[in-house]
Amino acid sequence: MAEHRSGPSVSVIIPNWNGADLLRPCLDSLAVQTFQDMEVLVVDNGSTDSSVAMLRGEYSWVRLLAMDTNGGYSGGCNAGIRAAKGHVLVMLNNDTEADPHWLEALWAGLEKHPEAGSVASRLMIYDRPDVIHSAGDVYGRDGIPNSRGVWSRYTSPYDEQVDVFGGCGGAVAYRRAMLDDIGLFEETFFMYCEDVDLNWRAQLRGWKCVYLPEAIVYHHLSATGGGSLASYYVGRNTLWVIARDYPGDLLKRHWARIVRAQFGIAWSAVRSIRGAAARARLRGQVAGVLTMLRWRRERCVIQQRRRASIEDIEAILA
Repeated sequence: MAEHRSGPSVSVIIPNWNGADLLRPCLDSLAVQTFQDMEVLVVDNGSTDSSVAMLRGEYSWVRLLAMDTNGGYSGGCNAGIRAAKGHVLVMLNNDTEADPHWLEALWAGLEKHPEAGSVASRLMIYDRPDVIHSAGDVYGRDGIPNSRGVWSRYTSPYDEQVDVFGGCGGAVAYRRAMLDDIGLFEETFFMYCEDVDLNWRAQLRGWKCVYLPEAIVYHHLSATGGGSLASYYVGRNTLWVIARDYPGDLLKRHWARIVRAQFGIAWSAVRSIRGAAARARLRGQVAGVLTMLRWRRERCVIQQRRRASIEDIEAILA
């Protein structure tokens, strides 16, 4: 590792809100990791369940950051990052269970790939453990983010290390040096697509992300999200990512794809308008369109700091 700091090698940061029942198996899976040069921080976002009492009573080895309010996924992760002491910052959803060799694989991957600012885990669906939830994240030229390999069975090509657009924020490791360079999660996003925004900023600055199939995490899918709330934030934040991060030269090439994709999503929602999630997605799209200009200053800063070539960026897009 290029970084030389006192403290543990890895800080695992788990944002939590009313997830006491989920936290136990998640933390128990960390207790038996083969790589133990770590600290575990749970950032509690103002839970009203037994999360805080359970952590204090049963998991004395876990650092608890008890927040007064709910800062969402992005705010919780940022609070953990600021408090963390590790060389490497690992984000982990509270509704996951890690394979015992997970942290060992992440650390080895960063040592093997010094050019990488982050490494992505292989997220599998907990109750269908041969089915992929994310083999790294992809970003389309049409402005739509997605999970690589989602709903596919684990087989080639998902069994190979490969450069990807970024890692899913539910189980990803970041070098501290990269976060020092590009900044933390954008807290205004609150939740959903904040990892896509961070991945964009990393790619623009020339930081690579490598997918590690041997770094395995099992995800209880949508145990802490989903439904109308997710639909709204995805609808809005997808457009915010375009407004902040999508380079102008690529917008000129692919604007028609982006517009078609958004109209397609809107039309699909209209056809399902009786559903709460469909209505929420439409509200999110409208909110995104109406507020895209709020990011014009941040966009200028992000784009002016770009080091990667447009050709290299386009090559990593789907």
